[in-house]
Amino acid sequence: MSKKVNPVLKIAVIGAGVFGGYHANKCAAHPRVDFVGIYDPDIDRAKVHADKHGVQAFDNFQAMLAKCQAVIVASPADTHGSMALTALEFGKHCLIEKPVASRLKDAAKIVRLAKEKKLIVQTGHQERFVAKAIGLDRLPQSPSKIISRRMSKYSERGTDVSVSLDLMTHDLDLVLMLMEQLPFKVRGDTRTERSEFPDFAKGDLVFENGSAALTASRLEDDFSRTMEITYPSGEVHIDFNAKTLTHTTPFDLNESFGDDPSAKDSLGASSNAFVRAVLDGAPIPVTAQDGYNALKLALAIDGEISWENDA
Repeated sequence: MSKKVNPVLKIAVIGAGVFGGYHANKCAAHPRVDFVGIYDPDIDRAKVHADKHGVQAFDNFQAMLAKCQAVIVASPADTHGSMALTALEFGKHCLIEKPVASRLKDAAKIVRLAKEKKLIVQTGHQERFVAKAIGLDRLPQSPSKIISRRMSKYSERGTDVSVSLDLMTHDLDLVLMLMEQLPFKVRGDTRTERSEFPDFAKGDLVFENGSAALTASRLEDDFSRTMEITYPSGEVHIDFNAKTLTHTTPFDLNESFGDDPSAKDSLGASSNAFVRAVLDGAPIPVTAQDGYNALKLALAIDGEISWENDA
C-alpha cells in the first residue's frame, strides 16, 4: 500500500522588505508549504531572500502568479489592495498583511472577489492570536470599556499610510473581536508631523453597551503597547510588549500567555492558520471582512470617510 502524502501549498511572497523576509522564513520552514519564491519590483532585493532559501526571485508579477496557488502580500501597505486584487483575479488564495488595503473600495472588492471565486483571504492581524492565547475570545461577558495605547518611535517603514492604518489597526481589530459588533459612533483626532500622513491618532468608539478609546503614535521616545479592558466583573490589564497580564475578573485567563507558542510566534501562527484554511478547510481566523471593518474604522478616525454602520 502506498504511503499517503500530505498535500502541500505552493506559496509565493510579495514584497522583499522586512516583513517579506519574515514571511519568507516562515514559508521556508513550514512542512506543508512549497515555497515557490519571492516577488519584488527590485529584483536585487528579491534575490537577497530568494538566495537565502534557494527559491526563485521574481520581478515579473504574472510570472510569479503562474507558479503558485497562494500568495502572502507583504509589500508596502499602500500596495496591498492592488497586489491582492490582481492575485485574486488570477485565482490565488491570499494572506494579506494589515491593513487589508489602504482604500475602502479595494477592500470591498477583495471581500467580494473572495466570495465569488471561493478563495481563502486572511488578513494579517496577528494580535488576535495573542488575544486567543490569553483566552479573551472565550469569555462569557462583553467589555464595557476598552482603552488601548500603541506607541512607537518614528521609522520610515509604514509611513506610506497613516498611523491609524499602520499601528492602530491592530487594536481596532481586537476591539471589534472583543465587542462582537460595530460601533454606532466614531470620533477621531489626528496630527501629522513627520510624514505625509497622520503620525498621531486618537479614536473614540461608542457601542451599544460600551466604548473604546484608542491612541496610536509613531512620534514617541520608546515603544509601548497596552490595553485595559473593563468587564462588568472586573478589569484586565495587558502589556503586549512585556507579555504580562493582571486582572481582577473571575475568568480563567492565561497570565503566562507569553509562553504560549501562538503568542511567542504570532506570525508563524498566522501563517499556519492560513495553510490549514486552504488545505484543510479550517476556519479563517481573521477574514477579509474583518480586515475591511478595521480599515473602515481607521479611515473614519483619520477623517477620510464618514462613519456609517453598514458593514
